[in-house]
Amino acid sequence: EMLRSLVGSEMCIRDSYKIVLDSCGELPEHLKSDNRYEIVPLELQVGEERIWDDETFDQKNFLQKVAACPTCPKSACPSPERYMQAFDCAAEDIYVVTLSGNLSGSYNSAYLARSMYLEKNPDKKIHVFDSCSASCGETQIAFYISSLAEEGKSFEEIIPLAEQFRDDLTTYFVLDNLDTLRKNGRLSRVKAFVASTLAVKPVMGSTDDGNIVQRGQAIGMKKALVKMADIILGEKTDLQKRTLMITHCNCPDKAEKFKEIICKKADFRDILIMDTAGVSSMYANDGGIIVTV
Repeated sequence: EMLRSLVGSEMCIRDSYKIVLDSCGELPEHLKSDNRYEIVPLELQVGEERIWDDETFDQKNFLQKVAACPTCPKSACPSPERYMQAFDCAAEDIYVVTLSGNLSGSYNSAYLARSMYLEKNPDKKIHVFDSCSASCGETQIAFYISSLAEEGKSFEEIIPLAEQFRDDLTTYFVLDNLDTLRKNGRLSRVKAFVASTLAVKPVMGSTDDGNIVQRGQAIGMKKALVKMADIILGEKTDLQKRTLMITHCNCPDKAEKFKEIICKKADFRDILIMDTAGVSSMYANDGGIIVTV
């Protein structure tokens, strides 16, 4: 009887909330079919071709098209209507996590969808989080929200705790291929040329407001990964209480190498390695490594 009660209680908690991410955030395979999560796809454009960043996304094919295209690939954020479809579910509490509002209109679209949906469904609770990050930064926030909800914390309790968690989270990355950043003007042509010619790999990171800045640089990818690990170790404390997430674009060996480098000097509560979905593949490009702590 007690077991049935506990199972029933757990199912009640699990069904009472839903976490919606835009497709810049990655999920492990086993959670992609979990009804507590839904990924709302962005649309990618390479030249004249449009590609949905959903379960049909083919990373290898996409990277080949990006490399062959002289113009910069682009992304289009989900429509408010598409977000509203995700809200139309049995869950009482809905948490939306989008990529940085300074990098995309996804947050604004989700927020507009929230306003429109609540007009007709005032009993639903919906909160939209600007991750001030991207990729596994969104995943970190989603997992933290889920852990609080599974503990039985209320919607009103979860929001400030998740915002505090987000504000303490930092995203770092090293790119092996700077073509996309060069094509979209985020890196000057001179700097991109010097980086590609001299094998200089900039270590980049997110600021508190979700913008991107250079944090350091090194000659060669291996030294850049060591540099990124040193920056993280110098900035973050209580690592044994934190989850290390590593997202790679078509380079699992580099992800494992970075894990090896940083874990020689620090212990983490948990470690998760994932491959990039479409939007992150577009920006990270072939060989890129994204880390959140």
